[in-house]
Amino acid sequence: MRKTFQLQVEGKHPDRVLDACKHDVRKYVKRQRRVPLPEGVDYWDFDCKFGPSEDKAQSVHLATLTGLMDSAAAEGAAQCYVEIVAKHGHRQARPADASTPATTADTAEQAPGG
Repeated sequence: MRKTFQLQVEGKHPDRVLDACKHDVRKYVKRQRRVPLPEGVDYWDFDCKFGPSEDKAQSVHLATLTGLMDSAAAEGAAQCYVEIVAKHGHRQARPADASTPATTADTAEQAPGG
């Protein structure tokens, strides 16, 4: 989705226009997550860009997108550009860490007199 949202529309309350823009973004993400995953893919990930225009847009995280839209509307921006592109996501195993706490079974075996 690559779209420039108008935040100032004649005859409409700015808060309702902003809510409609955020609804469109959420609806797109929800629809993309329903698309069946190809084999070998764990989840859908998203590359996002946000800015006042397409040429000034910067990469942002999906979770911060609605907050950035709120701040743009609060600053009185007339429009904002949002780009969301779905991509394949692959989960990576967490590295084994020596500082992990011992389980209760490990401590019960080591307890004296037990």
